[in-house]
Amino acid sequence: MHAKFSPEELAFQKEVRDFMRDNFTAELAARIDHPVTFREASVEWQKLLDAKGWAANGWPEEHGGRGWSATKKYIYTTELAAAGAPDVVPMGIKMVAPVLYSYGSEEQKARFLPATKASDIWWCQGYSEPGAGSDLAALQTRAVRDGDDYIVDGTKIWTTYAQYADWIFCLVRTDNTGKPQQGITFLLIDMKTPGVTVSPIISVDDEHHLNEVNFENVRVPVANRIGEENKGWTYAKALLTYERTALSGVGYCKRSLTHIYQLASQESARGSRLIDDADFRARLAEVEMEVMALEFLELRVLNDIDSGGAPGMESSLLKLKGTELQQAVQSLQWDVAAGFGGVLPNADDVLWESEGNKARREYMFGRACTIYGGSNEVQRNIIAKFALGL
Repeated sequence: MHAKFSPEELAFQKEVRDFMRDNFTAELAARIDHPVTFREASVEWQKLLDAKGWAANGWPEEHGGRGWSATKKYIYTTELAAAGAPDVVPMGIKMVAPVLYSYGSEEQKARFLPATKASDIWWCQGYSEPGAGSDLAALQTRAVRDGDDYIVDGTKIWTTYAQYADWIFCLVRTDNTGKPQQGITFLLIDMKTPGVTVSPIISVDDEHHLNEVNFENVRVPVANRIGEENKGWTYAKALLTYERTALSGVGYCKRSLTHIYQLASQESARGSRLIDDADFRARLAEVEMEVMALEFLELRVLNDIDSGGAPGMESSLLKLKGTELQQAVQSLQWDVAAGFGGVLPNADDVLWESEGNKARREYMFGRACTIYGGSNEVQRNIIAKFALGL
């Protein structure tokens, strides 16, 4: 694919690569990777990207974006992943922002878009509930109109980074008549509002990513409603397609595969190399080919978006296959670390103890990636309906 780059695109690739080298330092990477400094360091990194004009590169130019072509987006994300640098935390810039500039009022756009782009607002997503995960239309968090406010009561769960968030975008039920999808409204809620409580959920990797968010008589101005009352399902579906597109993980897979190859090429204490094992090489090659195929699908979706479309059923394909490949990559990482004793307690080699800890964390949390963003079972139903007519 590099042979097809124009001189301008090659110059941009070098610009991105140089920027990553000069700005994404080992010290910054370590702070982003540490739970105590994660939020502060992530905002610092996103502000560096924003100062360069790259944080909201997918937004339309009239809203402060760059209007990049699919090729430019591909170059950027590829170089970002190659440097091991994180993309922006998606809930604000990549998820709620497209809903805001597509369906929000002019006042809402002016209030929220610049601050979101500058990472001055940290957003979280209030969709799933204890009784409404994959069947999101079953949500029961209710919002009752009271003059110029809604009174919100209910619970959201699996809310990523709610412990850091300034605002939450929420689906709430405003009507119990008719089809479940027809009584849902999209609200923006200040996390400092009285009655909002965040409780941590420690996930299987022993990390605090997730939370339960409770709302008890939370007063939310009607001015914080996106679009019309009871039309929130329409806006939510648009957001979910962008979320699922962002979950493909192609860049993560490519960087991880390169790292796996390097580690598997090292000699163990027994003098053998895992890369010389025919079964391991076959598994590695199969995953590499599937990642390449997924990358081409992602480029096609980006081209459709550049042509004025929105990601549709293809976003389900990206989410479905991308998350399965992420898990396949994580299994390979685990096997490489295990081959050198890195998954054992108190491994003798510091490098392999570090690799083993990293492999364990990514493998354990990676079990969730086929569930969040709409479980893969739901994605198969979407594909069956819209692609196969079943």
